[in-house]
Amino acid sequence: MNKPALVLALALALPFAASAQYAGPSTVPAMNVKQLLDTGKDDQHATLRGFIVSHDGGEHYTFADDSGRMKVEIDAKHFPPGVKIDDKVRVEITGELDKDRFGNKIELDVKRLSLAP
Repeated sequence: MNKPALVLALALALPFAASAQYAGPSTVPAMNVKQLLDTGKDDQHATLRGFIVSHDGGEHYTFADDSGRMKVEIDAKHFPPGVKIDDKVRVEITGELDKDRFGNKIELDVKRLSLAP
């Protein structure tokens, strides 16, 4: 294969490779918003199931489940391609808790988003 053809083949394959996600078991604990807000530690990983109820600008959203609401940060690349996500679509998010020293700012930095099982 000549060099331009190889470059083109790799460029076409990259978007598909980047969208692959691990779907097996995880040791990251599933919890609810209240549990995470009450007991979560800075840099703790957590999984939540619920709804993205508002877009608050940029990568900032509000997430809610039956126990409460919290701010989350979701990069656009984490949304499933071709899937409309609104406040009626139940999702599962996994991320890292960002909590300042005084507990004034608490936000989950989402690393994975999928439709909830």
